[in-house]
Parts: sequence; structure tokens; C-alpha cells
Amino acid sequence: MKQKKKNDLLTEVELEFMTQLWALEEGTVRDVLDQLPEGRNLAYTSAATILRILEQKGFVTSRKDGKRHIFTPALAKDAYQTRSLKHLSVKLFDDAPAALVARLVDDAELTDEALGQIRALVDRRLKNDTG
Repeated sequence: MKQKKKNDLLTEVELEFMTQLWALEEGTVRDVLDQLPEGRNLAYTSAATILRILEQKGFVTSRKDGKRHIFTPALAKDAYQTRSLKHLSVKLFDDAPAALVARLVDDAELTDEALGQIRALVDRRLKNDTG
């Protein structure tokens, strides 16, 4: 029997659902559906399927509450951000985080304010590592 490869990254739709669940901290299928943008017409059964897939992938857990299932993120948003950036760094930037950051700061649309915030973060990290 062919074993299904575990996917550590979310699809676009799964990320949309996880974003809502991270904001809610926990919720039912209906709770998540209610948080989606207006005009995002998705059937209840489709939403339930997406949440079940997220549970199978290990991104959420669920518990039964009467007839409802309450879903809770099993992975914190910042942990997923770290995982995604590491994947991006490995796959697109030859596992060179400096190349990823260089591409980011070379973006002409990046404001001086944003660059200042990035500099402050780097300075704080360097100070903490050496202090």
C-alpha cells in the first residue's frame, strides 16, 4: 500500500481556514465559515471537509461537543510562519536566509519605516546573541 506523503505546508484554502482558526483560537465549522470574507460562498460540507483534512494533516485537533465538533489549532501561527520561511529559504534561496532577506530589503516598495523596523529587529537579535 502506498503511504501518503505528509505535507508540512498548507494549500491556499487551508491557510485561509487556519488564519481564521488562529484568530478564533477554537471554533466550529460554522464559526470558521462566518469569519470568511463576505461573498466567499462555501458550502458547509466543503468547509467541514477542509477542517477534517487539516486534522488529518495534524494542523488542528477536534473534540465533540454534542453534535458539533470544536476545532483547535494544533500548531501556533508563528511556528507555521517559521516552517514556511524555512521551506522558502531552502527551496527558493538555496538555503541561504541572507539571500531571502536581501531580496526582501531590495524591494522598491518597502518603506523607510519598514526598513527601520527590520534594522531594529536585526540590531536587537545581534545584541541578544552577543550580550
